[in-house]
Formats: sequence, C-alpha cells, structure tokens
Amino acid sequence: MKQRTTEIVTGLFIIGGLAALMFLALQVSGLSPKSSAETYTLYANFNDVGGISPRGKVAMAGVTVGSVRSVTLDKETFQARVELAIDAGVDNIPADSSAVIRTSGLLGEQYIDISIGGDMDSLKAGDNFYSTQSAMNLERLITNFASGK
Repeated sequence: MKQRTTEIVTGLFIIGGLAALMFLALQVSGLSPKSSAETYTLYANFNDVGGISPRGKVAMAGVTVGSVRSVTLDKETFQARVELAIDAGVDNIPADSSAVIRTSGLLGEQYIDISIGGDMDSLKAGDNFYSTQSAMNLERLITNFASGK
C-alpha cells in the first residue's frame, strides 16, 4: 500500500512538472491565450520591418500598449504595412506621434515603440502614423562600413 501511494504521488509530481514546463513554454513563445480585451486598429508603413512579426509588442514609454496584428506588403508604395492592435484604454495617442522599430538589448527581439508627439488631436481607429522609422539593418551597416560608403 505504501509503495502504491509513493507511485501515485510521484506520478502527480511529474504531471505537475510537465504542466509547469508547458505553461512556461507558452509564455516564452508568446502563444499563450490572451484575454480578448477591447482594441482598435492603427497602421504604420515602414521601408524595412526587420524582425517584426504578428503578435509582436507595441510599447509606449516602455509599457506594452498593444500588439502587431499583421505585416503585409503595400503593392502601391512597396512598403511594409503593419497593422497594430492598440488597447482601447490608450485612446489619446497624439496625431503627430511616430512609430519606431526598436530592438530590446543589443541583439534582442524587435518591437514597435510609439514616440509621443505634441498634437492636441488624437489618432482614431483606422488612422496611419504620419512618421515612421524603419528597423536598423545591422548587416547593411557593416557592409557599408567595410566598403567605405
């Protein structure tokens, strides 16, 4: 009887450990189910999006305020069109704000940072960011430096 109890406790411990590993893996990968909070859509056009992908982070002053919904190619301007899902609670982004692609750390993941403007009017659902700054392409910088351009 004692051996049977030990086996059951050990099995439950292993199942709990596997569940914890699964939870951590989902959190790190960004695949965890998010609550369906109210959002609205803004757009930004970039010449180069670098490593931005759907479900990427959108931040303002270091605080996450939304996520990247999709990245597509605008066939008229040949720029990357990024669709951003911004939390409905952040509804007063000045109209002259800019979207900048930044990297967390030296070689970390890329995210979109909203640099606040000073306009009294706010961006509404479906609006475009007037000013954007594309991702810094490290490979291109090294090539230009090496070739003397």
